Amino acid sequence: MARVMIADDSDAIRFVLSDILTIGNHKIVAEAVNGAEAVEKFSQTSPDVLLLDLAMPKKDGLTVVKEVMAKHPSARIILITASDNQNIINECLKAGAYAFISKPFDFDHVLKLITEVSPK
Repeated sequence: MARVMIADDSDAIRFVLSDILTIGNHKIVAEAVNGAEAVEKFSQTSPDVLLLDLAMPKKDGLTVVKEVMAKHPSARIILITASDNQNIINECLKAGAYAFISKPFDFDHVLKLITEVSPK
């Protein structure tokens, strides 16, 4: 069981991810609706995995990845994006994100990545 934080400005996406994680026996420790809140709540809750939307208000996903990794170098971040901008995705991966999931996402793929990235 992983302790997971969900950061996405879409209520619907947060709801679907919450359902997927609950079915997969993972615990949701926090949710954030914008990038600034994501950085703050990450520090407060220290989740095993952060599911992070790339396009969010206040701070975008790349900024969040950089800020979280600067403070928590062992953070495990999985990006969630509808964007096909490979340059931005690659920048996030270079900054420390583990992987990315394209929207719409596959239920099994989300759970597989959570298991892969979670501490053993």
